[in-house]
Amino acid sequence: MIAKKICLIGDFGVGKTSLVRRYVESCFSDAYLSTVGVKIARKTLEVSDRLQNLIDLQLMLWDIEGSTKFKSISTSYLQGAKGAIIVADASRPETVTHVSEHIQTFTAINPQGQVMVAINKSDLVIKEELAKMLQLTAAINQAKILGIYATSAKTGDNVDQMFHQIATEIIAIA
Repeated sequence: MIAKKICLIGDFGVGKTSLVRRYVESCFSDAYLSTVGVKIARKTLEVSDRLQNLIDLQLMLWDIEGSTKFKSISTSYLQGAKGAIIVADASRPETVTHVSEHIQTFTAINPQGQVMVAINKSDLVIKEELAKMLQLTAAINQAKILGIYATSAKTGDNVDQMFHQIATEIIAIA
């Protein structure tokens, strides 16, 4: 079995913990508990490598406390990560504008790391607003972004697909 570290990064309250819980435990809770420091979860899955061999992969999901304008992410949490999921909140457009900063912070420490973007809480906004946010994120034009997903930890929309894609990409470059 191969283990790989993936960090979930984003502003305070964007739904990082809820995305991890939806993916690992297949559940959602409306109760909000702020993450202090980092919370690590594990999920084992089977993915194919470049030669189409099946590999047992254990994802070590580091749910890192949210950043605010007063508090930045501790860079020591990011060390050794092979990937990151940058999370923004569809109902708070200002969190989308911070995606680029989070990508730069991650890639400065992990230049070979793979990056996904999750515009979470997509169930809380109308389709036109969500489309605008996805366009804004795509305009970042970061070469490191593997994909941009409109996710909902509440409904489960695109959560498994996003985690599976980053897992597959991490194995492909290993």
